[in-house]
Amino acid sequence: MLIIERAEIYLLRLPLKFRFETSFGVQTEKQVPLLVLHGGGLTGLSEGVSEPLPMYREETTVGALNFLTQGALPAVLGRSFANPEAVGAALSAWRGNRMAKAMLEMAAWDLWARQLETPLWQLLGGNKTAVEVGVSLGIQADAAATVDSVAKHNAQGYRRIKLKIKPGWDVEPVRAVREAFPDLHLTVDANSAYTLADSAQLQALDEFKLDYIEQPLAWDDLHDHATLQSRLKTPICLDESIASAADTRKALTTDAGRVINLKVGRVGGHSEARRVHDVAQSFGVPVWCGGMLESGIGRAHNIHLSTLPNFTKPGDTASASRYYAADTINEPLEAENGLMPVPAGAGIGVTLNRDFVEERADYHEEFGL
Repeated sequence: MLIIERAEIYLLRLPLKFRFETSFGVQTEKQVPLLVLHGGGLTGLSEGVSEPLPMYREETTVGALNFLTQGALPAVLGRSFANPEAVGAALSAWRGNRMAKAMLEMAAWDLWARQLETPLWQLLGGNKTAVEVGVSLGIQADAAATVDSVAKHNAQGYRRIKLKIKPGWDVEPVRAVREAFPDLHLTVDANSAYTLADSAQLQALDEFKLDYIEQPLAWDDLHDHATLQSRLKTPICLDESIASAADTRKALTTDAGRVINLKVGRVGGHSEARRVHDVAQSFGVPVWCGGMLESGIGRAHNIHLSTLPNFTKPGDTASASRYYAADTINEPLEAENGLMPVPAGAGIGVTLNRDFVEERADYHEEFGL
């Protein structure tokens, strides 16, 4: 049985080691919500992916923490469950709030795996001890700087380079990179910055032999993505548009995309992530694991999930030290030659760097004492 006795929530800010620009704007730090579940003398860890403002999806950090403290945690503390999926079922009466639900469900998976003295990837059904990783590069000052950044990260062995794009910053940098690296596994990510009126501009990207164009249109519009896919040679990869296995089925049935970026925090946790994975696999559509600038806790969860068999494209689980000078965990998560080892040991295989977290925390609260 999975026993959840008490919980802790931390909220801290981590400065990024570089300026990260996307179509949303410029980011120089990451607000990181953490959840620690306690049960049977063990702890389960998770990290939220909501943001201060609803730029990526509709959830916010304040809303997620309110949902956890006022609803989700009171519903599970002091109870025992057959498994983590039963924890998720206990939250089913509440609509949406998938990022907040994911925090609780993911921590429950980690705690359960530690109680069973089993690595998380084995419980999820994974079959790899290392996963292929790529890297996501923000918008640079100009095309030359973009080529320089690509050269640096290509030399580090990353197996896919992703460029952030937006209207007015697309064909020129992509052309420059493709001319410099004709055989590079190259993708672009628009983060919903375009509309169907920009079809001609997106069609212009077809000549660059991209692996896919990620989330070009609105986060909540599968219909227009299907229309756009019919106009493109390059596969569309859906990210923000996919919040469930049902969304995946609808998207693939209508050919709204041909690749899925699967983020465990976006879809509500590992249980739904596995269902998304399985639906995509049944359609013969590959998935890969996207990132949300996670610290080590979220990154470790992503790595374990990426061991499932249909994760056949490199994910965004790049080396943690690329993003942060110090981390929320004690263990280094470092890729080598484009491969990220799966953390060994029970659960997600990493431990909380409590001294660092408490030093950086703007908020800390305990529940169930």
